[in-house]
Amino acid sequence: MALDIKYETKNLTTEQRGRSTMANHKGLITDMDVRSRENNLAHRTREIDQERLIVRRGQPFYITLQCSDSLPPRHHLELVLHLGKRDEVVIKVQKERGAGDKWWFDQQGAQDEILLTLHSPADAIIGQYRLAVLMMSSEGQILEKMDKINFHMLFNPWCKDDVLYLPDEGLLQEYVINEDGVIYMGTWDYINSIPWNYGQFEDYVMDICFQVLDNSKEALKNSKMDTEHRSDPVYVSRVITAMVNANGDRGVLAGRWKEPYSEGVSPSHWTGSVPILQQWSKAGFRAVKYGQCWVFAAVACTVLRCLGIPTRLITNFSSAHDVDGNLSLDFLLDERLESIESRDRQDSSWNFHCWVESWMKREDLPKGNDGWQVLDPTPQELSDGEFCCGPCPLTAIKEGNLGVKYDAPFIFAEVNADITYFIVQQDGRRQKIRVDQSSVGRNISTKSVYGDYREDVTLHYKYPEGSKQEREVYEKAGRRATEPTNHSVEPGQLQLSIKHAKPVFGTDFDVTVEIKNEGGTDAHAQLTMLVSAVTYSSFHRGECQRQTIAVSVPAHKVHREVLRLHYDDYARCASEHHLIRVRALLDAQGENEPIMTVANIPLSRPELLIQIPGKTVVWDKVTAYISFINPLPVPLKRGVFTVEGAGLLSATQIHVDGDISPGQRVAVKLSFSPVRTGMRKLLVDFDSDRLKDVKGSTTVVVHKKKINNFPIITGYY
Repeated sequence: MALDIKYETKNLTTEQRGRSTMANHKGLITDMDVRSRENNLAHRTREIDQERLIVRRGQPFYITLQCSDSLPPRHHLELVLHLGKRDEVVIKVQKERGAGDKWWFDQQGAQDEILLTLHSPADAIIGQYRLAVLMMSSEGQILEKMDKINFHMLFNPWCKDDVLYLPDEGLLQEYVINEDGVIYMGTWDYINSIPWNYGQFEDYVMDICFQVLDNSKEALKNSKMDTEHRSDPVYVSRVITAMVNANGDRGVLAGRWKEPYSEGVSPSHWTGSVPILQQWSKAGFRAVKYGQCWVFAAVACTVLRCLGIPTRLITNFSSAHDVDGNLSLDFLLDERLESIESRDRQDSSWNFHCWVESWMKREDLPKGNDGWQVLDPTPQELSDGEFCCGPCPLTAIKEGNLGVKYDAPFIFAEVNADITYFIVQQDGRRQKIRVDQSSVGRNISTKSVYGDYREDVTLHYKYPEGSKQEREVYEKAGRRATEPTNHSVEPGQLQLSIKHAKPVFGTDFDVTVEIKNEGGTDAHAQLTMLVSAVTYSSFHRGECQRQTIAVSVPAHKVHREVLRLHYDDYARCASEHHLIRVRALLDAQGENEPIMTVANIPLSRPELLIQIPGKTVVWDKVTAYISFINPLPVPLKRGVFTVEGAGLLSATQIHVDGDISPGQRVAVKLSFSPVRTGMRKLLVDFDSDRLKDVKGSTTVVVHKKKINNFPIITGYY
């Protein structure tokens, strides 16, 4: 059953806030203050909540006790911590500093006020704690017991003794604190991006993150064991990758890789993690429909950052899914260049695939495996019986150390596998038409620390293609003997390529197939061109156009064939990813094997215009104006804008009245009051019957409220 989290307000109970006012208490301890605002500021958790006490491990925090003047002359305090769903884990806090791996406290103050300083070890368990304060007599009798103090503890990458320690403040601000992300998509040669609201500090997101852990198979099977293991980010991150997908457990997201999405929403609809996590929690931990790789990765990034694990989202272009583990993808085509479906699960190559990297020491592995670790929550292959992947050291992938846990061979293949294409003849014979050793794992990207820019991290995963180090790594990884990269065409003969502009969805555009003859004699061949619509993960959606012609290419000349693609032809079969695949096959007389080349063409969407005039001040109402022009030659029906932004407003929908005609500009406005100061992002998604998932964002600087030119420093900012 879901926790009773009230998302609409900040009106928490006293117990939820971890504070006991005890205004009418007649005992020895008359009042207690967990000093949450001071502690949370020092522990960098004030963005989560200013009222509840939320601290990071390995860093002291303070509690004040107000006492009556009737305290016995000889007394002392004992502190006991309780953890787990049923307080299965009990920790007695030592009165003096121990060996550095134990909880301890000290106290200061006069007779009527005591300041307690609690010191947690750098490997403390994360989660919700209940603190009991016992007033003891000199004879060991309990004079008074207060056990209503609750607080949450998170990982602490600012603490040098924490295995998550990251010594660069700029990286910490980006990979733990920043709530606004950029996700790279498209194809390796036409990279685009969408904004994403991670929202890890939005109201109650932290509570839901702990619900994610509490609903794992491990927690449900053995709560005590699970709680004790929550000191280890390797364990916690692995649980998260399993729980973000709903395969085989009570996870957050159900995956679906092609239409229809009738029981939920298209994965491309989402612009942030918060509505997904809230929907999962409110529904009693039933899976939200639907997610694909970037949604799984983004939700995992939110949960990991919220818990204090430095994390960034990664996009791998031309990503391999190697089912049989031979580090090679074999694609079978029939004589019409259409993929041959197999009863067995097939290898596949995705135009892009997203996962996350988290920063941590790997004390469970040999030296040299610290740093960025690959974690992939998209359900693809089983890992120790669960649909999870990682954490796997990035250094192990680059060096080909595939014996290192977890899931190194699978991740290595994602960025390094070969691709071999075969045409299967009617008699069953396979004819090799293309071997590609360099396309997999290209332009591996993440958002830059310095702004909304793309940072290429390919060299973190592998040495430069064709280098000596690359060959040595392949050999170490046990890769099968590779073949020449000339695509089975003799040098000096025919070369085949596909050229195109960057078209906009809704327009007609040209694709040019170019045949270059570098030989000394004229070439005569049959050229087949097939245009189809596919998803980003290579699901075939339908054939748009096919043409087979005889061509003659004079010696030392170039021949070009131009295909005109019309909106009416590709719109009927285009997926929500708006991706067109063109295959060209050249069967030349006198050549032993045909030549094939493939191009994936992403169709871009129109841009949304977002304007927020004037100065933006926290709690004051502002108005956003949103507009765009319909680029399609047909009307758009059932238009709806979805707007959200961390610290600005929760996901809100605005429906468009009537149809939007071709070329018509549609405009809406939305008023809201920001709830947190600082630089924020407003994210917008537009959906309709024929045009979906048009994204836009704008930066909003929210200023503090001032009275008489002095900033107000109270309130939830």
